[in-house]
Amino acid sequence: MILYHGSNMEVREPKLLFSRRSLDFGAGFYTTTDPGQAEKWARRVTKARDKGRPVISVFETDDSLWAALSELQFDKADRDWLRLVVGFRTDQKYSRDYDVISGPVANDRTVDVINLFLAGTITESMALELLLPMQFKDQWTMKTEQAISALIWKEIIKI
Repeated sequence: MILYHGSNMEVREPKLLFSRRSLDFGAGFYTTTDPGQAEKWARRVTKARDKGRPVISVFETDDSLWAALSELQFDKADRDWLRLVVGFRTDQKYSRDYDVISGPVANDRTVDVINLFLAGTITESMALELLLPMQFKDQWTMKTEQAISALIWKEIIKI
C-alpha cells in the first residue's frame, strides 16, 4: 500500500509525536492513500506554522511487517467511528490498543457536526444522520513504533 504524509518539511524517518492537539485518532503519525488529501494537509500545516514548504513524503508498507500489526479500521463514519473520534478529541489520555487506526477524516464540515454533538446541541443519532451523506477521504494513523517500522520511505514530492 502507498501512503502519503503532508507536512511543511520532508519526513524520511517518521516519528511518533505526542502533541497536545486533539486529532481524530489521537497522537500518532498520520498518512492517507490520497495524494490530494496529503497536499491539503501539507498546505494547511505550512500555513499554520508559517515556515517551511508544503511537501508530501511518500511511503510504502512492508507487507510482512504490516501483517503482524493490530489494526482498527473504519470503512465509514458510523457510531463506533464517531465515539472514537469524540473520545480522542475530548480526552488526551483516551487510548486504544492498536498499532494502526484507519478510517474517514473529520474534515471542516464533519468537525462542525462533531462540535454540535459535543456541545449537546444535537444527539448522536442526529450527528450520524448528518454525517451519512458526506464524502470522506481516508487517514491511516500509526500509533506505535511497530507501525512506524512497517513504513518504507519512497520519495518526496515538493508542491
